[in-house]
Amino acid sequence: MRYLSLLGQYSLQYAKVRMEHRADFFISVATMTLATVFGLAVVFLIFGGNRPVPGWTFAELLFLYGYSLLPMALFNVISVNLYQFADGYLIQGKFDRVLLRPVNSLFQILFEQLRVEALGDAVLGLFVMMSVAPRIDVPLGAAQILFLIVAVFCGALLYTAIFVMLATVSFWFEDKVGVMPPVYNLIAFGRYPLDIYNGFLRVLLSWIVPFAFASFYPAALILRGDRYLLHAALLPVVTIVFCGLALRVWEQGVRNYGSTGS
Repeated sequence: MRYLSLLGQYSLQYAKVRMEHRADFFISVATMTLATVFGLAVVFLIFGGNRPVPGWTFAELLFLYGYSLLPMALFNVISVNLYQFADGYLIQGKFDRVLLRPVNSLFQILFEQLRVEALGDAVLGLFVMMSVAPRIDVPLGAAQILFLIVAVFCGALLYTAIFVMLATVSFWFEDKVGVMPPVYNLIAFGRYPLDIYNGFLRVLLSWIVPFAFASFYPAALILRGDRYLLHAALLPVVTIVFCGLALRVWEQGVRNYGSTGS
């Protein structure tokens, strides 16, 4: 309850700051949404017309892409400080301030700065899914909707866990750029059917950097049923394992932190 209260205070403070510059906030919303629309346009250019993916219709590809935006949007809301963790907190010494507070350090990093405008991507994703669902006769009953809601939160947690582990690399190696950009680019691969990739990429996206569990497998279960039932059932397990690893690695990194001395 204490941390829920703190989260509410962080959110209220963020809202006050952003509403002081409303134009900047709405421009940011428009920019992020426009970037996602361009990404969706790429799907039309690559897979539209007479260039379908074997075994998948174009409408199904749009459903997969629309769903992939949902967990990504939730992750983007809280991921701002992870991207700038090395430079903004460790190199500049701001992490000392975090450690002085009687609040979990990872909680502070994730929620000190929010990017609510990223939720615009979730709205677009829902719109795409609802638009194409009638064309592919997707069974969206109460059970399927409940599963997708749980899967979206699991996917957001998976993204968070993976990038928390990547951020902790900075505790041992001073690197302003970090290892995040190349891994972040892998997210795009999880938005499309894994069938189109070779065995190495399928293993990579499923068991090493499990972006497919965050985006592909939940939507594929709705579209293909029992074929992906096992992977969908493993989603909570994979999420718990990677969240546990992330917390463990973060704790080790905090113990290794020696301050900047400034």
